[in-house]
Amino acid sequence: MEIGITTFVENTPDPATGKLLSPHERMMHLLEEVELADQVGLDVFAIGEHHRPDFIVSSPAVVLAAAAVKTKNIKLSSAVTVLSSDDPVRVFQDFAHVDLLSKGRAEIIAGRGSFIESFPLFGNDLKDYDSLFSEKLELLIQLNKSEKVTWQGKHRASIDHLGVYPRPYQKELPVWVAVGGTPASVVRAATHGLPMALAIIGGMPERFVPFTDLYKETYQKAGHDAAKLQLAINSHGYIADDSRKAADEFYGPYAYVMSKLGRERGWSPMNREHYEMMRAPEGSLLVGSPQQVIDKILYEYELFGNTRFLLHISVGTLPHANVMRAIELLGTVVAPAVKKAVEKQQ
Repeated sequence: MEIGITTFVENTPDPATGKLLSPHERMMHLLEEVELADQVGLDVFAIGEHHRPDFIVSSPAVVLAAAAVKTKNIKLSSAVTVLSSDDPVRVFQDFAHVDLLSKGRAEIIAGRGSFIESFPLFGNDLKDYDSLFSEKLELLIQLNKSEKVTWQGKHRASIDHLGVYPRPYQKELPVWVAVGGTPASVVRAATHGLPMALAIIGGMPERFVPFTDLYKETYQKAGHDAAKLQLAINSHGYIADDSRKAADEFYGPYAYVMSKLGRERGWSPMNREHYEMMRAPEGSLLVGSPQQVIDKILYEYELFGNTRFLLHISVGTLPHANVMRAIELLGTVVAPAVKKAVEKQQ
């Protein structure tokens, strides 16, 4: 199993002090996080795309290019690239550059996006939410397979036997599809034979089993080699040296962000009781000691049989030293134990 980190590079106030980092300071912290993740042997570092004041990365490929020259082994991915509101040609070119700079470590996790700010910003109509993604994903797949492309669609100007450059270091860029729990999205990823990344940020993980089962069944029915199937589970979480320390440090920043999103989307505000329920052994939050996080990753592995697990640590802005310690524990304690346990089961 591959183990790594996702981040949206949030920049939110410290709930206790109200202090807000400068965008420059937050970006420098991010690059230190990527470097440490590489040094402690994690497999993947994935950065999300947003167009809001509380998340500072709107172009993951630019930041991943900087990370490419500071790292040696770790895979560098988006999480996600909002393909619906972007141009697949530019997405492919941008990540081909990251791939060349990193000597073949770039990936794209493409998604429709859980926020809608990019749609009006780039002149897209939300009524085309699904068709935009479907069409642009098909174009991205074609760009990835062929140097010269002929293509015609509804939402973008046609391409008539034109070359797209540069080509990546790898023969093809790995392209994953991010899914939040919509069956049509699951089927789309499986039909194309693409790896799927499933985000579990609430509820009980077991309720997502039908989605992963649907993915595996559809993947094989579409004629794809089951041995090549890749499935990632992405979960919110945090690791500290002991359980109570982890719970107390993570709660404030996490509750701030989830309550803010709740006001926007009609959810109830986060409280400590609900938070502790989510931390329970079968809940969706992986917050605790290294052993607790090991146990929950393995619990999710038993449910889903996933080939990758990505931990989303920075839901709200934590002290940088705390994030670095969590990354260190994930790489040096949690990941080796999980991989050893998974190997024994295979």
